[in-house]
Amino acid sequence: MTATDRTETQTHTVRLELVDEPGELLRALKPISENGGNLMSIYHERGNLTPRGHIPVEIDFSCAPHQFETIVDALRGEGVNVIQAGTERYDEELTVLLVGHLVDTDLSDTLQKIEACANASLKDLSLSAPKGTEEASSALLRLAARSGTTEETLSTLRSIADGKDLHVVEPLTEGSR
Repeated sequence: MTATDRTETQTHTVRLELVDEPGELLRALKPISENGGNLMSIYHERGNLTPRGHIPVEIDFSCAPHQFETIVDALRGEGVNVIQAGTERYDEELTVLLVGHLVDTDLSDTLQKIEACANASLKDLSLSAPKGTEEASSALLRLAARSGTTEETLSTLRSIADGKDLHVVEPLTEGSR
């Protein structure tokens, strides 16, 4: 292992299952920070449950490659159920607007499908429903996409939106007019 390998950081994603009790998220974050991980984002789906009745949580953090396994082992050592652990590199940011009956079509399900199929991770979400759930609403999504997958991510997003009768306002990309 070279000195560069020790200092170069990468983005990593872990998917966890947490019990819905006070302090569980903090218990999961502690091993990450104590072992050199730098927290980037947390996607905590309190409205959804895993088949075992727990809350799915996705945490993105950066650390040197040699620290990653130590962090995963520390999470497991704390009794945190690690569903998936792997290196993910998200180099491109993509902002899109979804418009339609987002609440009626289960926004949480839409977000899960985007993350599962689109080589993307949700960085930020802003929902606007000025007339409540009876009228159309909009959601501004800021996604982190794997390098070189922007068009594939947009294609998947279009397909998910079509299946739910939602409209996608896409960003301008290089070469579009």
